[in-house]
Amino acid sequence: MKVPISWLKEYVEISLPIEELAYKLTLAGLEVEEIRYVGLPQPDEKQQETKISGFSWNPDEIVVGEVKEVMPHPDADRLVLCRLDDGEKEHVVLTGASNLFPYLGKGTLDPSLKVAYAREGATIIDAYNESKEMAVTTLKRKKIRGVESYSMACSERELGISDEHEGIILLDQDAPAGQSLAEYMGDAVLDIAITPNIARAASILGVAREVAAITDKKIIPPSLDTVMEGDPIEGRVSIEIKEPELNPRFVLGLIKNVEKKPSPYWVQRRLKLAGVRPIDCVVDATNYTMLEIGEPLHAFDYDVLLERAGGKPPKIITRRAKSGETLVTLDEIERKLEDYTVLVTDQSGPLSLAGVMGGADSEVSEKTQNVLLEGASWNYVNIRRTVSAQGLPSEAAYRFERGVHPAVAPQGVLRCLEWMRKWTGGIVAQGLVDEYPLPPKDTQVTLSPSDILRWLGLALSAKEIEELLKKLDFEVSLKKDQLVVVAPPYRLDIGEGMVGKADLMEEIARIYGYDRIPETNLADELPLQVGNRSLELEDKIRDKLAGIGLQEVVTYRITSPEAELRTFPPDKKAPDQDYLELANPISSDKTVMRRSVLASLLEVVEKNHRSRDRIALFEIGSEFYPKGDDKNPVDEKPKLAIALTGVRSHFSWQNADQELMDFYDLKGLMEELLADLHIKNISYLPDTAPSYHPGKCTRIEKDGKILGTMGEIHPIVKGNYKLADAPLAAAVLDLDILLEEIDDLYDVQPIPDQPPVLEDLALVVDDHVPAEAVQSLIIEAGGETLTDIKLFDVYRGEQLGDGKKSLAYSLVYQHPAKTLTDKEVAAIRGSIVKRLEKELGAQLRSW
Repeated sequence: MKVPISWLKEYVEISLPIEELAYKLTLAGLEVEEIRYVGLPQPDEKQQETKISGFSWNPDEIVVGEVKEVMPHPDADRLVLCRLDDGEKEHVVLTGASNLFPYLGKGTLDPSLKVAYAREGATIIDAYNESKEMAVTTLKRKKIRGVESYSMACSERELGISDEHEGIILLDQDAPAGQSLAEYMGDAVLDIAITPNIARAASILGVAREVAAITDKKIIPPSLDTVMEGDPIEGRVSIEIKEPELNPRFVLGLIKNVEKKPSPYWVQRRLKLAGVRPIDCVVDATNYTMLEIGEPLHAFDYDVLLERAGGKPPKIITRRAKSGETLVTLDEIERKLEDYTVLVTDQSGPLSLAGVMGGADSEVSEKTQNVLLEGASWNYVNIRRTVSAQGLPSEAAYRFERGVHPAVAPQGVLRCLEWMRKWTGGIVAQGLVDEYPLPPKDTQVTLSPSDILRWLGLALSAKEIEELLKKLDFEVSLKKDQLVVVAPPYRLDIGEGMVGKADLMEEIARIYGYDRIPETNLADELPLQVGNRSLELEDKIRDKLAGIGLQEVVTYRITSPEAELRTFPPDKKAPDQDYLELANPISSDKTVMRRSVLASLLEVVEKNHRSRDRIALFEIGSEFYPKGDDKNPVDEKPKLAIALTGVRSHFSWQNADQELMDFYDLKGLMEELLADLHIKNISYLPDTAPSYHPGKCTRIEKDGKILGTMGEIHPIVKGNYKLADAPLAAAVLDLDILLEEIDDLYDVQPIPDQPPVLEDLALVVDDHVPAEAVQSLIIEAGGETLTDIKLFDVYRGEQLGDGKKSLAYSLVYQHPAKTLTDKEVAAIRGSIVKRLEKELGAQLRSW
């Protein structure tokens, strides 16, 4: 938020240098990201790392000038000559400013025009330089179309106020000719990062409260006195609130006979410095008040509402949008409304998106004469949902979605009506229409000095704590050794109970000064270090998978049933599944807690496969199942999901493996992971899970326990995800069971010092015999001397006969204490072959 210092000074006395004030605000949690000087001299040395920018005006060279007459140029239609008094003497100033042409040929002006005047030799910004960096120029005497020119009346761009350059600055009439312009309207702007926990400071008054607290000054509250000379508003408009939970308060005020014209220049300048574009005096009044006290307001054309009501007093209704309802907003976009969207309507239909943006039908225009002014309070969660659904951020929504207390609504309406009265000449109707069905309860927290000592390490008395909190407008009463603290209305960020205590601790620390809190050693004994086995093993799995080339992703735990149905082939009926539904979903595709990590992972693959030739991902995350138990309604099951697709290795100048990954790449990866976790006796058994390709799906078991399922994704399921033709292999493991099977202690074999004996063994077996069964039997028959085995070839052909296949294994024999002889190896091989012949009907093909 951009805060002009001149505006801030209206509500709090500021005696500190600007940079020191910025430093204190930053320490108190309101980080000042930049100080922009507009006319005022910049400091020679910075006191902190805050960015400094801006342009300073020389007080002797740039002053207030008084234009007494606008005359034609003798030789140019697009230029005029001004008779100007700079407080010392009169000058003839040449300019092409478009906003001076209406005064051409009118003789001596009454009243005269006050302008920003740069004398000869003044340094100003070069408005015609198109480079991004600010370029300056010095005014020198020269002839332009036969007229000598040595000074100029300045635009805002030439003085670094804004980028406007179409006309010169026309100051208000109170500007004294000859006064230094920096003295008259020089300013500095603090650019403050408003984080969610300090949303209360999203206004000039809010920042002023913080400044008053940290500098020990008194706040100067804005006046709410409004001159009301019109007829009473009663009977001219009414309010109906359908759901007070969504709209706790709604306030209306009326001003008639307004004149739409530009606001006073001091108002326009402040709005520009605060980052808001001036429009006219009516719209500017609503924006000015919003920035001033933090209450977003909306102005309706009252005559339009009367016409929509058939000449009867309009009735303003707040309600949810109906099915199929639409609204054309101020940006001239027709918006389809969700059924949770709160609207401000009349009996003819929608008028505005509550708390976000007005509608085009009832907006104020050049023809507007009577204005109905709205101030309200809205449910911040609902506003946030509406902004997200419509993609429509606004200054009003920025404040409402962070919380604006209902008590501020009438204050905003009264303050704005008075500004409108002063700037438009309108007449304010007596009274307000105020519907307030749901006043919030005041937040009350109990605190003690021992809490402060225990949590902050500060030995403060109850009286000192009371003084610190009262600086922030908290009401504090002492009861024995306890302080009962009531939060001010605008502090919606203060919780109750222990949360409220923590919130107050933060406030005390901020105002006392974080830099003043003493450094102390921990008073309590350190607790015994206790490891978290599950988390440690999860990290080990992450490290292993990352080490073999996979990338971890973290996906949303919230999804929709429709998104998870994509993991099932359309020709197969998906199982009926109960979901844990969200009471307040943020969007239509985020309505339930997920039951499938695989579905989340496949969405990531879908979004990335076009930009990557190789995708290897994993996620450790939970699936959520409703239990129907009020005390513990959720069964949360952690899962490990893996997805592989694309080439085996990325293309490079080396010989990259450009073959596509498939089921066997995933199986090899799984074997390596389980071996690293020292999980033995793993079986890979055929399975028929609906998401996987028939014949390329396996169930992973250990001693009868199912660890998970893996395989290639069914081609029809891949079609649901708009994926490439490459195979997509995926696995989902039950993380709880996987972690249970990991032994914390395991045998470690010494590095053998005896030479191994390597040989290949080819066997012919029936086609239906799994290679896993053959390998298991070889390991069992080979005993401890057989230290390694790998399947390296599978062959089927006429030579073997129908229903037969050849499996070729690479075997490693190694004795820990001696060198094996050929005879000993032959004996082991013979034992293996006999066992295979007996139990599986295998025949030795070669060795």
